[in-house]
Amino acid sequence: MAKYTVLGLSGSLRKDSANSKLLREAARLFEDCDFDLADLRFPLYDGDLESDQGVPAAVQKLSDDIADADAVLIATPEYNKGPSGVLKNALDWISRTKAKPWNGKPVAVMSAAAGRAGGERAQMVLRGFMVPFRPRILQGPEIHLANCGAQFDEDGKLTGEMYIRELTALMQVLRAEVDR
Repeated sequence: MAKYTVLGLSGSLRKDSANSKLLREAARLFEDCDFDLADLRFPLYDGDLESDQGVPAAVQKLSDDIADADAVLIATPEYNKGPSGVLKNALDWISRTKAKPWNGKPVAVMSAAAGRAGGERAQMVLRGFMVPFRPRILQGPEIHLANCGAQFDEDGKLTGEMYIRELTALMQVLRAEVDR
């Protein structure tokens, strides 16, 4: 069995982010992979900044990391019925790099939110944001982690059997997509 490189993008910068925990759990359930959680602390996209200074080195590194990864996991919270500005800003910056790192890349999206829908609307909008990049976005199983603050134990492990089962299934689909 090959060891894969899996990159995670969390739309939440919080230290104890449920979305970052969800990505770590997804990587654990993917099994036998090198997992890295990207840092999305970029300046706000500004065409003048890009013209004056070029694409920031941290953005270029993320673009290169996406290109080099066997698969990418994206998790977003839901802020005002959509993905976080942090995640949208990162996608905007990545689109300005010369490479097309997303093209054909296997991608699994998921969401974790405090509400009962688990970020379902944010995830739907995120999928639309990804269309121009032409990745191979998995269609399911869908992971919408509701009441996310109560879904992890003190070690950051998912506790709900249904969520564990669905996330395991999603990671099996992702692994099959990588092997394709």
